[in-house]
Amino acid sequence: MLRKRFNVLGTSITCLLFIGLMLGLFFLGDRTQKEQTKVVTTSSSQEISARDKVIANYLNQMTLEEKVGQMIFARMPSTGQTEALETYHFGGYILFASDFEGKTLEQVKEESASYQSLSKVPLLMASDEEGGTVTRISQLLETPFPSPLELYQSGGIEAILSDAKQKTSLLKEEGIYAGFFPVADLSTDPSSFIYDRTIGQDAKTTSDYIGQLVSLLKEEQFASTLKHFPGYGDNADSHTDLVYDNRSLEELRANDFLPFKAGIEAGADSIMVSHNIVPAIDDVPSSISPEINKILRNELGFEGVIMTDDFDMQGLVQFVDQDTGALQTIQAGTDMILSSSYASQIPYIIEQVKAETITEERIDQSVKRILGMKYDLGLIK
Repeated sequence: MLRKRFNVLGTSITCLLFIGLMLGLFFLGDRTQKEQTKVVTTSSSQEISARDKVIANYLNQMTLEEKVGQMIFARMPSTGQTEALETYHFGGYILFASDFEGKTLEQVKEESASYQSLSKVPLLMASDEEGGTVTRISQLLETPFPSPLELYQSGGIEAILSDAKQKTSLLKEEGIYAGFFPVADLSTDPSSFIYDRTIGQDAKTTSDYIGQLVSLLKEEQFASTLKHFPGYGDNADSHTDLVYDNRSLEELRANDFLPFKAGIEAGADSIMVSHNIVPAIDDVPSSISPEINKILRNELGFEGVIMTDDFDMQGLVQFVDQDTGALQTIQAGTDMILSSSYASQIPYIIEQVKAETITEERIDQSVKRILGMKYDLGLIK
């Protein structure tokens, strides 16, 4: 009987020791996992803090005038650039064909460096060198960059990526670190306005192309701009007239939004919004629509810079004057305005902030995104 009791007791002790060992291993593993998680979290937060700290340092040293200037992506005339840069504190400077005419690549490079030297906050120097029908720096080359459509037809997406690598390398050499491309619009109709600037394929193929190209541009530390949200489709040209897109929101979600979504997921830096009026979303041009920006932020999850298409286009000019339009697009949540009317727009926006029509906090929201884009490109540190 005594031996039996000792056997039972021994078995019980063995079980308890085994259970204790298992619990110890469990808690040790849990603790190790938590410590590993803590290390990863700490490292991640340190990276975020470094970026945020740089942005905050710049923002805290800026006047209201400088902040509003950051929200302008300027189109400048052929003269007076020095005075304009010193006066208005632009966030960006877009170079069109006229900015390259009659110059050598070396002269373009020198001018870019000169413009940067005049800017307290480094400029986003940009060009919409799409290739094909929209070329800028190409006029200085022996062979202009072909369009994505031509490249796709001859060599698929790989041909586009190879061309993009050459293009961005050249632009960066000239001091240009942002491109107003790729075109994320859909069109399979050769007679439509936008067709020659697309790859002429369906939503799935176009989404694949956009995702891969944005990823490449990210690797090259070159800023991408998806355009023209919410998508042109086969509509008319808003450069020359008011454009109404009467498609349903469901149709846009099922098709035109998809390439933009792919670009956003790949890390697109900015999105350009068109002036097309889409009654299913809003009764004003998309570029001044709060509903459009809500879709970008809340539905598609875009956290980067939202900018307008050129404010001089008839699709907007026929709807609203330049100054009121500038106020309305900022109220809608837009970060940057592509414009040549900055001499009146900047003072007007400053006046509206002082009149409390719009808050300085709202301006700060956009400037933080703009500075974040510049940080990601290595322009500010």
